[in-house]
Amino acid sequence: MEQRINALREAMKQQIEQINSKENLAAFWQDFLGKKGSIADLMKGLGTVAKEDRPAMGKVINDFKVQVEEQYRVMSERMEQMELQARNRMEAVDITLPAKKHPQGHLHPLTLVRNEMINVFAGMGFDVFEGPEIEDDDHNFTRLNVPKDHPSRDMQDTFYLENDWLLRTQTSGGQIRVMDAQKPPIKVLVPGRVFRSDSDATHSPMFHQMEGLVVDKGITLCDLQGMLDKFVQQLFDASVRTRLRPSYFPFTEPSVEVDVSCFECAGKGCSLCKHTGWIEVLGGGVVHPKVLENCGIDSSVYSGIAFGIGIERIAMLKYGINNIGLLFENDVRFLKQF
Repeated sequence: MEQRINALREAMKQQIEQINSKENLAAFWQDFLGKKGSIADLMKGLGTVAKEDRPAMGKVINDFKVQVEEQYRVMSERMEQMELQARNRMEAVDITLPAKKHPQGHLHPLTLVRNEMINVFAGMGFDVFEGPEIEDDDHNFTRLNVPKDHPSRDMQDTFYLENDWLLRTQTSGGQIRVMDAQKPPIKVLVPGRVFRSDSDATHSPMFHQMEGLVVDKGITLCDLQGMLDKFVQQLFDASVRTRLRPSYFPFTEPSVEVDVSCFECAGKGCSLCKHTGWIEVLGGGVVHPKVLENCGIDSSVYSGIAFGIGIERIAMLKYGINNIGLLFENDVRFLKQF
């Protein structure tokens, strides 16, 4: 029995020297400490030892077992340390190498223009309200003085859903919601996406508008032109002027189209202004009394002005973009220019 133990002790030393992985370590455990391992065999062999020698031999076997377990523990810790060092080498970062460059993102040109427009009007005391993009017929048309049989509905190609619900064709519905919830004085911007069945180089089925509304006592068309003068001068150039031309919108009376003097040629005539010296930028007018009455506002006491600005229109003029599709294609080569 002692010879077997001495032979196993030598075999253990040799096997330990060859351990270089967790697989080898697991094999070592099975060979010596497993249920069918060498030490288990030694314990089974105690029956062949003389009765009076069994206690002493049992102690020798147990001492050997403790020695093997200690060797296993030491090798197990060594394997853990070796794996940690290998993982650290794999995950090491060479700080002498050039860092990977991550290009910095920036705001979309439409967002830049939208923010700039809001900043200009915020300086005049305007609040911002954002209404729903899916609107009901009542807010989008009827309460804006556009009844169901009114021919002006043909001015806008509408995406209808069902049960008098539609994709809003203008942000003017937000004016109605503000006037329902708030009594004069009112000074509010309503920016957002709108939808019309129209598509060419200067029109898109989805585009962005910014509606403006002012309701108070003694508000006139002169107030509209004064505000818009301030707006275009801050957005384009300090020398730019506005011009009002008579027009028609069912929710304003009188209604006007607003032109700005060409900021490229200073009104002398160029390809941008089609050699007229003027560029059309938005529409507006004095809020129709029926619109005020529809919101419970006494039109004999209060008056208002409203205007609608196409954000794409302003962006295209400001940055010299000749096709509205470029603003929606997300071509990085185009967007990097801003």
